[in-house]
Amino acid sequence: MPTDGPTPLERFINGILPENPVYRQLLGMCPVLAVTSSMKNAMTMAGAVAFVLICANIIVSLIRNRLQPHLRILVFTLTIATFVTIADRVLAAFMYSTSKELGPYIPLIIVNCLIICRCEVCASKQGVTTATFDAVGQSLGFAIGLATMASMRELLANGSWFGIEMFWLEGTASEKYRWALMGLPPGAFFSLGILLGAVNWITSLKKKKCSPQLEG
Repeated sequence: MPTDGPTPLERFINGILPENPVYRQLLGMCPVLAVTSSMKNAMTMAGAVAFVLICANIIVSLIRNRLQPHLRILVFTLTIATFVTIADRVLAAFMYSTSKELGPYIPLIIVNCLIICRCEVCASKQGVTTATFDAVGQSLGFAIGLATMASMRELLANGSWFGIEMFWLEGTASEKYRWALMGLPPGAFFSLGILLGAVNWITSLKKKKCSPQLEG
């Protein structure tokens, strides 16, 4: 199989911002919309995805020279399912309440487009070092996407961050200003739209700044 491609450092950096899974590639959007009502749930999901993505990339990269083209998606899915099962059982054993809150979204990591995409694009074509750096970068990028969404929603809906009261304290006059909608499903779409628009706006400003100025 071909081994040419971006270097480990390039893969790592691209995953964080230039190819951010949430704001640039729009991959794995189901958990982004479903579990970002609180930072605790969002970061738990980010950790589970990171564990599965890193392990799957390493295994797929190690066996890449033995992969048969017509069986590669099946191998990716079985590999991912193995590590998802491990993550799900560990959460159920040590973080039972959080596991119950996340419900079916941990098992659904098996069909997360982000993980399958990285196995196909990077791990099945490049070495273990590159595949690992790619997985870590993409995991950080995914965590950033979840964290920004969850921070916005939890602060506006509950006035808290990681469950710690920041403002709009209970029993005070300010409590009436809580925006309960942000903790509901419509708030997820609303937050995503605002943040996507902000990212695209900042990107367009950078492009204009970097582009050569035409002289009259």
